[in-house]
Amino acid sequence: MTPPLHEPAEPKTIRYRPSPAFGAVRSRGQARELGGDMYFAFLTWPLWKFSAVVAALVLAVNTLFALLYMLDPGGITNAREGSFEDAFFFSVQTLATIGYGTMAPQTRYAHVVVTIESILGVLAVGSLAGIAFARLSRPKARVLFTDKMVVRPRNGVPHLQLRVANWRANLIVEANVRVFLLRAERTTEGEMSRVPRDLVLVRSSTPVFFLTWTVMHAIDEASPFYGEGAIEKLRAEGVQIYVSLTGYDQTLGQTVHAYWEYSVDDIVQSARFADVIGFGGGRAREIDFGKFHDVEPL
Repeated sequence: MTPPLHEPAEPKTIRYRPSPAFGAVRSRGQARELGGDMYFAFLTWPLWKFSAVVAALVLAVNTLFALLYMLDPGGITNAREGSFEDAFFFSVQTLATIGYGTMAPQTRYAHVVVTIESILGVLAVGSLAGIAFARLSRPKARVLFTDKMVVRPRNGVPHLQLRVANWRANLIVEANVRVFLLRAERTTEGEMSRVPRDLVLVRSSTPVFFLTWTVMHAIDEASPFYGEGAIEKLRAEGVQIYVSLTGYDQTLGQTVHAYWEYSVDDIVQSARFADVIGFGGGRAREIDFGKFHDVEPL
């Protein structure tokens, strides 16, 4: 048997890869704003960064209020006078509305500080809990895209192909896929602009998507991949290939989407994807993700 072109033939475990960040952009010249777009940042930061920032904010707020409590010695019952530790933990209990009952404010100053901290606690806890829920509740499609694209004949016509799989193996209803190129074009006025050009697909939608789907584009006279040296020309232009998929996730009850991007160097000529669909016990269909990215020469 001819070995795969892209991956070793030994059985392996394929891990799900989230879609990459769409074209990282650096911006400048924007007006500075106090705090910036913190809500967007909290939603888009990695989980570890979001958790670290929230923990740092909580520690900073409690440290600030602990120092305020220490300005009034004897303002907190059962707290050691001048003890930052007792003041800090009393602040933690107040901010989180825990209230064990062992420490309590006993002066007007302490009551005022507790009131301010309680208002801040309601706002902070509610806001951070809402952001955390928004992060967890965002619908996400766990769609796996092959590392490579292949070119192979189909009914005598060469086709550009890529393969996608539903990692969850549930139903995505009315799934639609779109493939387009982002290439630089010069206008008649001599200006350069990057223009998206859609590739015409053999089938751009499917009623149900629950295992795999091979997306195909016929390389005919209307295709940018048609002709001698077409791929080398696209490579010289720095063309990127983008794939987006949307559909209604029957389990989540929401519309989900996923996307992937390829370069021209990811195209393998005269090759096919390894078979990954088979039948297990009881004639149940099964998918072997261990060979999902394998491509074999024709």
